[in-house]
Amino acid sequence: MKKIIVIDGGPRKNMNTAVMCEKFAEGARDGGAEVKVVRLYDMDFKGCMSCMACKLKGKASNICKFKDALTPVLEEIATADGLALASPIYFGGVTAEMHAFLERLEFPWLSYNDYSLTAPKKMPVVLMETMNGTPEQNNSQGFGAKEMCITAALGQPKKLVAYNTCQVKNYDNYELGMFSKEGKMQWRNEHWEQDTQKAYEAGKRMAEAQ
Repeated sequence: MKKIIVIDGGPRKNMNTAVMCEKFAEGARDGGAEVKVVRLYDMDFKGCMSCMACKLKGKASNICKFKDALTPVLEEIATADGLALASPIYFGGVTAEMHAFLERLEFPWLSYNDYSLTAPKKMPVVLMETMNGTPEQNNSQGFGAKEMCITAALGQPKKLVAYNTCQVKNYDNYELGMFSKEGKMQWRNEHWEQDTQKAYEAGKRMAEAQ
């Protein structure tokens, strides 16, 4: 049985990013995989501590050696068969927690002897983004340079983007005058089910791939 790890980099447990993660996980389970969903905002961890333990001569490692709540997750990813990373887009990029996670995941892959990037194991990766912007108007850099590292070490990731998502359940309760409540609801009615179905199908494909 394949093992797939889903990393939820969003802060809210019942909103857009969390739903995309759960639909991806549902599809992967229906495809026969064992799935673990990890919520970064529920964990006590830090980004790279620059301890350089992963670069020690004779003890170099492509898995982060710093010990905290993230350590077992990184160790599980090293032997997994697939990985999905999801984040809302804040100020044009992934959340601080996702950024910190990626530092810990990717820095041990990097060799300062030749600048190569070597992960413990090759695996398929899906990147999921949720954002307020539309396909025509957004400032998203997504996973940015971290995506280049994933591509170099694991292969080209698949990408899913849910655009123009609703920030809140009830727009009447918030100062969000730049957004049209009616426009948001219309977009959601026309696109959200398709977005979540794409996440489900991506999970199922990852589980069923030979």
